[in-house]
Amino acid sequence: MPDGPVGKVGRVLIRIRGGDAPGEVVVSVAGTPEAYLAYAEEGIAVGTDVLVIATRAARGVDVVPWDRTLFIPER
Repeated sequence: MPDGPVGKVGRVLIRIRGGDAPGEVVVSVAGTPEAYLAYAEEGIAVGTDVLVIATRAARGVDVVPWDRTLFIPER
């Protein structure tokens, strides 16, 4: 899957409770918003930006919190 969700930044739609308790994220894949079941080691709140680091199944992904402001180029 060359244009899959891994490496893309998305947003939490349904709180991720952590461990084996998933939440839901939306990630833009090939220009289309796609919803995925999302797993993380720790809980992540609704509205938090996340980076997809791995896939689990057809609609499952592992994520970590992501701070977009860390990667804005200085002018």
